[in-house]
Amino acid sequence: MIGIVDYGMGNLRSVNNAIMFLGFEAKLVSKTEDFNELSHLIIPGVGAFSSAMSNLNEANLIDPIKTFIASGKPALGICLGMQLLASFGFEPNETEGLNIIEGKVVKFQLVYKRIPHVGWNSIDLTREHYLFEGVKKGVDFYFVHSFYFDAKNAEDILAYCDYGMSFPAIVSKNNVTGIQFHPEKSQKNGLKILENFCGNVNA
Repeated sequence: MIGIVDYGMGNLRSVNNAIMFLGFEAKLVSKTEDFNELSHLIIPGVGAFSSAMSNLNEANLIDPIKTFIASGKPALGICLGMQLLASFGFEPNETEGLNIIEGKVVKFQLVYKRIPHVGWNSIDLTREHYLFEGVKKGVDFYFVHSFYFDAKNAEDILAYCDYGMSFPAIVSKNNVTGIQFHPEKSQKNGLKILENFCGNVNA
């Protein structure tokens, strides 16, 4: 069972529809007991870092998320959900994150590029990863964001993207992966990433 965290700020419908389209069972999780039967967890998200952490705290979802991740089962953060894995975020003010992968989420400071970064862009993987089995190299994925995950440790960066600067497009540590782009909106290559995630029994 694929759990999709519902904290009032997610692209829930598009992620849920993509999972169902791929033939997997999915459910929205919004309380502690919802986590008990899950094999995988997805943290989606669209919006500001501070508001997201406030919503997770008010819904008492922070501890269940951390407990699930500590179990070793596969977990995936998408867009804002990826950023929430960081130690801190600065949108709009400094806020403590889930601190699953060390780093901070900061705003792009670019002179010759439009912010937010919206549209299709390619990524460069730093190593092989099960999420990209069967995905062609050099393909584009769909991004929408003004902030990026500035990871503390290079070994936690799975892929980079170039948009006026090189920034981490994917972070990964143990059983947890965070993806800045939207795989559910990235056509067949994005769906293949989701299929690989949902089909993985061991992160």
